[in-house]
Amino acid sequence: MDSLKHAYLIMAHTEFEVLHKLLLFLDDKRNDIYIHFDKKVAQLPKLATNHATLYLLKERVDVRWGDVSVVAAEYQLFEAAAKQQKYAYYHLLSGVDLPLKSQDEIHAFFAAHQGQEFIGFQQGDCEKEIDRKVRRLHLYPSRFRAGKGIFAYWYRAVRALSLRFQCLFGLRRNRYVDFKKGTQWVSLTDAFVRYVLAHKSAVLKMYQNTFCSDEIFIQTLCWNSSFRLKRHHTDSEYHDCQRMIGWHKGQLIEWTSADFNRLIASDLLFARKFSRRDMELVERIVEQVRDKQVSTSN
Repeated sequence: MDSLKHAYLIMAHTEFEVLHKLLLFLDDKRNDIYIHFDKKVAQLPKLATNHATLYLLKERVDVRWGDVSVVAAEYQLFEAAAKQQKYAYYHLLSGVDLPLKSQDEIHAFFAAHQGQEFIGFQQGDCEKEIDRKVRRLHLYPSRFRAGKGIFAYWYRAVRALSLRFQCLFGLRRNRYVDFKKGTQWVSLTDAFVRYVLAHKSAVLKMYQNTFCSDEIFIQTLCWNSSFRLKRHHTDSEYHDCQRMIGWHKGQLIEWTSADFNRLIASDLLFARKFSRRDMELVERIVEQVRDKQVSTSN
């Protein structure tokens, strides 16, 4: 099993300067790389690898934040990779993520933990959030970020009134599903990916007209199956999935050069998110990880 390749599944829609650097990290003969570009991206960047095989998905989803279309795009990636071959691990990343460790370190880590599922579960009581996101019916789910203008205000007003009506009269769906939530960025075994794929139709149906189901569907599938016993379990959501994710007052933040020492000192494998606004930080991490790769190869 340890000799099997790893599949990196990347969801990209912007910040292609960071994506180019991400590919440098992943360009290893032990990896295959799959990229889904949001259908709204008109001009795809020119990408190439020297060692890893690169697959650009031809069938693309029009991804809308908060909508089940995010889940549909993830399914496109899982399907494309699983059809190609069996992988030791499938790593779901965004195009603004970077590894914090060398490929030797990453492969050694997953070989040592082979069979475990790296899925972040939110700690503490999040039942109210789950109730709001997936037990209520959300109208116009593809319009959560509709921008400004009369139609945008209309979508928001109708959705808000509908939710208030449902709360007032105690209307809920999926009452008996034991939902769990956490970050959408995961590293999964081949066995669990194929389990996720087997439930595709049911998942896409269940999460229609919900909110941020990409943070819920994998955790819920895992929790309600035998794979629950195989998850990499710690007291930290981010150690569970091996992602270092920056939050400030409930908002996802971009890492800056001021965070360099903190990022490099982390024992986690991946971090998000980075931006072209601070390519100096990206270059410093590239240099740091490249030096590690060279030293472990010698």
